[in-house]
Amino acid sequence: MGSFEGAEKVAIVTDSTSDLPSGIRDRYRITAVPLNVTIDGETWLDGVMSQQEFFDRMRAAKSLPTTSQPSVGSFVDTYTEALKTASHVVSMHISSELSGTLASAHAAAERFAGKVSVFDSRNLSCGLGFQVIEAARAALAGLSATEVLARAEQARDRVEMIVGLDNLDNLVKGGRVGRVAGFVGSILNLKVTFTVEDGAFEPVARTRGTKAALEHTVNWVAERMGDARKGAFCVMHALAEDRAVRLAEALSERFEVTEMHTVATGSVIATHTGTGWGVAFLPER
Repeated sequence: MGSFEGAEKVAIVTDSTSDLPSGIRDRYRITAVPLNVTIDGETWLDGVMSQQEFFDRMRAAKSLPTTSQPSVGSFVDTYTEALKTASHVVSMHISSELSGTLASAHAAAERFAGKVSVFDSRNLSCGLGFQVIEAARAALAGLSATEVLARAEQARDRVEMIVGLDNLDNLVKGGRVGRVAGFVGSILNLKVTFTVEDGAFEPVARTRGTKAALEHTVNWVAERMGDARKGAFCVMHALAEDRAVRLAEALSERFEVTEMHTVATGSVIATHTGTGWGVAFLPER
């Protein structure tokens, strides 16, 4: 991690569930600590396998893969390295309602005498990623740790996300279904959308067929955009690149897009979602 301008140099750390591509991490000097995914007794770091390879392995596995947070030691090593060139670390992670990652980060942070601030995004994937990018921009602009955290909080309050799944099988088997439980059904070709509220999954709708589900997704985004006509968008997909492209095009036609990212979700996120798509966005008002 390179040097930062300003009196207080702030380093930004996140985890692999932010789904930030390496190009964005490099551009904004973001360090991502990987979670773990275990398939039939063999453990991999999140991000090592391509999405296609992961799904092939998951489908061939005897049971659903399991995921686990990074070790406390992984965070200690990351913070130690970051503090060689920075005076403070802001460590931003997947919702504490969905993973034990934040707990590991907190345990590691206690060893650094107030030099590490741990931040609960109350979100995941690009819903977390946008918060991380906003914080990293603030850090690169030379803002203090307090100001960087304030920017992160502002982004957390503004970010919206909707996710569409082809089915709920993985979510149910992985035990992450929560309030989405009532949406479990066996209707042929039923697509389920949900958002994240208070750090946990919240059901939005059930839609029959892909076309209707994608239209519903764009309409939901428009509703949540409110009066805003401009914003930053991220379209996520799990073996659904064609649908991600369609969504990105539809959003670009409907709004003034300040930035558009299209990302393939990592193995940990895909373990719990199965195939599907999502849109995270930051409205500009």
